[in-house]
Amino acid sequence: MENQKLTERSSSSARRSLKRKLEEDLQDDRKVSPSLSSEDGHQDLEREVRTQVEILESSFSSSESDRASSKRAIHVLSEFAKNEEIVNVIVDCGAVPALVQHLQAPPHVNEGEGSHMPYEHEVEKGSAFTLGLLAIKPEHQQLIVDAGALPHLVNLLKRHRDAKNSRAVNGVIRRAADAVTNLAHENSSIKTCVRVEGGIPPLVELLEFVDSKVQRAAAGSLRTLAFKNDENKNQIVECSALPTLILMLRSEDTAIHYEAVGVIGNLVHSSPNIKKEVLLAGALQPVIGLLSSSCSESQREAALLLGQFAATDSDCKIHIVQRGAVPPLIEMLQSPDAQLREMSAFALGRLAQDTHNQAGIAHCGGIIPLLKLLDSKNGSLQHNAAFALYGLADNEDNVADLIKVGGVQKLQDGEFIVKPTRDCVAKTLKRLEEKIHGRILGHLLYLMRIGEKVIQRRVALALAHLCAPDDQKIIFIDNSGLELLLELFDSTNLKHKRDGSAALCKLANKASSLSQVDTAPPSPVPQVYLGEQYVNNSTLSDVTFLVEGKRFYAHRICLLASSDAFRAMFDGGYRERDAKDIEIPNIRWDVFELMMRYIYTGSVDVNLDVAQDLLRAADQYLLEGLKRLCEYAIAQDISVESVSLMFELSEAFNALTLRNACILFILEKFDQLSVMPWYSHLIQRVLPETRSYFVRALTRAIQADMRV
Repeated sequence: MENQKLTERSSSSARRSLKRKLEEDLQDDRKVSPSLSSEDGHQDLEREVRTQVEILESSFSSSESDRASSKRAIHVLSEFAKNEEIVNVIVDCGAVPALVQHLQAPPHVNEGEGSHMPYEHEVEKGSAFTLGLLAIKPEHQQLIVDAGALPHLVNLLKRHRDAKNSRAVNGVIRRAADAVTNLAHENSSIKTCVRVEGGIPPLVELLEFVDSKVQRAAAGSLRTLAFKNDENKNQIVECSALPTLILMLRSEDTAIHYEAVGVIGNLVHSSPNIKKEVLLAGALQPVIGLLSSSCSESQREAALLLGQFAATDSDCKIHIVQRGAVPPLIEMLQSPDAQLREMSAFALGRLAQDTHNQAGIAHCGGIIPLLKLLDSKNGSLQHNAAFALYGLADNEDNVADLIKVGGVQKLQDGEFIVKPTRDCVAKTLKRLEEKIHGRILGHLLYLMRIGEKVIQRRVALALAHLCAPDDQKIIFIDNSGLELLLELFDSTNLKHKRDGSAALCKLANKASSLSQVDTAPPSPVPQVYLGEQYVNNSTLSDVTFLVEGKRFYAHRICLLASSDAFRAMFDGGYRERDAKDIEIPNIRWDVFELMMRYIYTGSVDVNLDVAQDLLRAADQYLLEGLKRLCEYAIAQDISVESVSLMFELSEAFNALTLRNACILFILEKFDQLSVMPWYSHLIQRVLPETRSYFVRALTRAIQADMRV
């Protein structure tokens, strides 16, 4: 599908080129067309056109006066036809049948008259030229063919066989070829009619014509006839067109080699057998040569054709590279011409799917311009560049080169227009991830130690996203990758901050001990609980707490087993040791009741209304299990507005789980937080704890693996 789309674009380009050619010879004597801006102007135009049509209808004879009248009338109509607004008027006034009639020479007036015809070839040339202009509008193509134009046009293509070579003969042949081109443009039935009428063999013969403009016109016609028409393709090849077309590729005339490469491109499109014949005929090297042409259109067609050649087999891909195609293709990637960039990326994408070519394309400097093309707003160009990079990422020798120029960040940050491109980029990142081990990892660690600071940071960023969890400690602790990420996180450059934040977030998610709090932890001290029925129950109670003036009955044995704080209270030298009533001055009744319920049952439902006060109480009485339950509840309510206060809370009560949750939230919500005026101050506060947590998490992950 991709190849078909590119070839259609090539066909449209050829059509624009043809339209220019149809007009160029008569540009000097162009007249101003009548205005259609008023009803009177339109009527005047119709009368003028009908007058010229009537002249044509009445002057089809070999007399000099009639031939002169015909020539003048056709010239007037051709001038009108150059204005597309007037074309429909010309057709509606019945000009097509009259013009078709004048595609052939009229019979001689006197049988004994010699062979000379007044204005020989000029009337037929003007008629073919005018019909070609009318055929630019697709709705008129079939009308012209139905009027019988094709047999006459095919005969005009052969006129050099019976006439002396002259400028007039060359002109009529060229105009006939151009008319065939416009009639057949994107019209499959007319393409077939041209073949049936025998139009292909004379066009192939004209490729060797002495006049270069005729060669160009014939090639342009064959190019159109070959597009999406297998029978026409086969006949063009059977007529031995390939050797001449390949010779034309080497022409110094840019117009000729442009048309020749276009014909070959349409011949090989979706035709693997013809593609093989073209390669066997020696097309490869001259096509590669066109990559350095001064004609950007030829360069574009050559790049497209090489991409089609590269789809043949692996050997062909290798031969294309060996013959010097890569340097000019890479140079084309940097052209101001968007289509040139697109076609060169297309060709390199095909070539890069072969393992033997991948390192060579990178060595020639292909990585950076391909990465730059990912910023394009042209979806096809963007996709071609992404596909080429996907191929390059398959080679181990390219991985470090891609990473050290910032390729991973480019792939991650890009805004890709179409889903296939997004899928291709995802596969490229996955391909890179699978290669981060062994020799490649060693090379990257070397760069991260001794490379320039910008390269060290790029490597650290890439490894944070791509490395395996088992390698995290080696990369980020043993080789100081963590410090590089923290430098970025603490940078004053917003882009650096964002990159560092994203990398640290990815790293944190890979380390299970630093993941977001998602399950309430069990009590850290296994023990037997008295049970719910003894909560605030005077039965066997041996200690009473006074909370907000109310008594709360408790049992020393349960409290002693719950925490060091209560053990110190009852076994140490504190006055509470022998007291029957102990006053609790700084805890609300509902908070104290929940704390005691946890001590008696080992679990409690913590809601946000009391979570912070309960956390304070749990910290005061060293109830680590309850403390983590509170941290879990509070962590669910972290927001952009509250994260700073939540982090302060975690520090105040040494709430490690809540602190981890705050750090992860800060890393994940960079875009929302970075616009806050207090963001920089927050980062300065969390940076030391962020470092400590990563060191602890990455070290703990390795220790856990060793125990397993």
